[in-house]
Amino acid sequence: MSEIIFSVSGVRGIYGDSLTLPVAAHYTLAYAKFCLENSKSRKIVVGLDGRLKGDELQAVVVYTLALSGFEVIDIGVAPTPTVQLAVEKTKSAGGIAITASHNPQQWNGLKFLDSDGTFLKSAQIDKVKKYIKLKKYDFVKFDNKIKIRKDDNWLAKHIDFVLKSGFVNVNKIRRRKFKIVVDAVNASGSEIVPALLNKLGCNIVELYCDGSGKFPHMPEPLPHNLKLLSKAVVRNKADMGFAIDPDGDRLVLICEDGKPFIEENTIVTAIRGVLKNTKSKTKNTVVNMSTTRAADDVTKEFGGKISRTPVGEINVVNGMRKTKAIVGGEGSGGVIVPKIHYGRDAMVGIAAVLSELADFKGKISEYKNTIPQYHIVKTKIETKGDPSKLLKRIEKEFKKKNCKISTIDGVKLDFPEYWIHLRKSNTEPIIRIITEARTKKEAEKIQNEFLSGLKL
Repeated sequence: MSEIIFSVSGVRGIYGDSLTLPVAAHYTLAYAKFCLENSKSRKIVVGLDGRLKGDELQAVVVYTLALSGFEVIDIGVAPTPTVQLAVEKTKSAGGIAITASHNPQQWNGLKFLDSDGTFLKSAQIDKVKKYIKLKKYDFVKFDNKIKIRKDDNWLAKHIDFVLKSGFVNVNKIRRRKFKIVVDAVNASGSEIVPALLNKLGCNIVELYCDGSGKFPHMPEPLPHNLKLLSKAVVRNKADMGFAIDPDGDRLVLICEDGKPFIEENTIVTAIRGVLKNTKSKTKNTVVNMSTTRAADDVTKEFGGKISRTPVGEINVVNGMRKTKAIVGGEGSGGVIVPKIHYGRDAMVGIAAVLSELADFKGKISEYKNTIPQYHIVKTKIETKGDPSKLLKRIEKEFKKKNCKISTIDGVKLDFPEYWIHLRKSNTEPIIRIITEARTKKEAEKIQNEFLSGLKL
């Protein structure tokens, strides 16, 4: 049997194997206990990413929460950012997004949200884990009526919040009449993404938007999983292609020639789009430690200050709150605009990217060349024993060299012309190594030389 994974990203497992209906009910009861003790609200929002068998989990989650004394607002199939937005706007105690994010078809999970719509922090997850061990839960009395309310209007509300955010020039985008192919892997983006693009006057080609929950390919929006989208963009002579992951928090682009726009460029383009079109005097941005240096360059173009945080959405969100940043995110294609809500959101990403591209008269592949040019390469190494010891040794060795060192998330060696970021895995004895330089050749050379000098 496979194992349940439980972290700040929620609970994940293979459905029917490690993640069974009784297991889901058990975790939901613990989360309900957490909400009862940490919020005066007695409402909780539930949504699901639409993958196969998700409706079975949804039924268990909804009734478990209702039997725990909550009024459940069931918003149906919806992206995780829509669930986050609904939690915040309805002033609920929290929310559960039923999703395994970009994991393969057989996986599913529960993402637990705080009352402000953000993911639970590590300390809060520890409390939920404590309740799981105690197995002491609260249920409504036998004669109490359980409360479950369906609300199918949140996709439209989400679109409305995006269009009225202040950084989206709807008329300018409409005049461009972009032709866009959409691959939503038949999941939660199947309805909301075409609806948003329709509001923006785009000509839409729906590739995988039938809402069936059957993934036509591996769902993580990486270039090798998007070959069918690339072919469809070229075949339909489209301006670009949009790939959305199952729970709708990541946006990846394909150029008109079928080549990847590259995920790191999504966040850079979105930052430009927001900073250029906002009236805010503050131009601060936040990205994680592994995001391209191009984000720094673009922020400085607009006189802003950029901050970096450990990898992870909640870390970026905390950094944005601290610095009052108006846009941020991660290099995986996750864009965050606090004016809408504090969470990675593909709909926000679409609006920001199109706002920027509407000002550019050429093709998207040509626009790509206007972005500060860097290249990232990634690898991983296995370690003997505790990976932390190797990281401490590397930190000590490089203190004498011409680089800035950050240890807020592993070890990042920041040189004038390149950087190397080393992070240990939370689940296995490996260290992930990310290197960025001006060209792919340089990045690979730097990484290879660094690896050859390591004594494992």
